[in-house]
Amino acid sequence: MAEDTLVQKLQELLIETGKEHHQAFIETDGEDAEWPLWYAGYLKEKISGLVEKKITKSELVFLIVSAEKERDKAKPKTEWEKFYAEYISERI
Repeated sequence: MAEDTLVQKLQELLIETGKEHHQAFIETDGEDAEWPLWYAGYLKEKISGLVEKKITKSELVFLIVSAEKERDKAKPKTEWEKFYAEYISERI
C-alpha cells in the first residue's frame, strides 16, 4: 500500500476509534487515563489488516504513547489524527 494511502486509512481509523472511545466512556465525557490501551485494543486487528503483518497490542500502545509525546513536543498545526497516522505509518 502506498504511504499516503496508508496514512489516510490510518487517519480514518483513528477518527473512528476516537468516536468509539468517546461513546464507550460517555459517562466520563470520554475521560480515560488508560486510553492508549483501549485504542490499541480497538485498532490492533484493523491495522494488522492494512499492513498485512501482525502487530501486537503492546506495539500499538508504544506507538500511540510515543506519538502523543512527540505531538506534545512538536505542537503541530495538524489534527492529532493526521499526526498519529503519519507517526505510526513511518514505524510499522
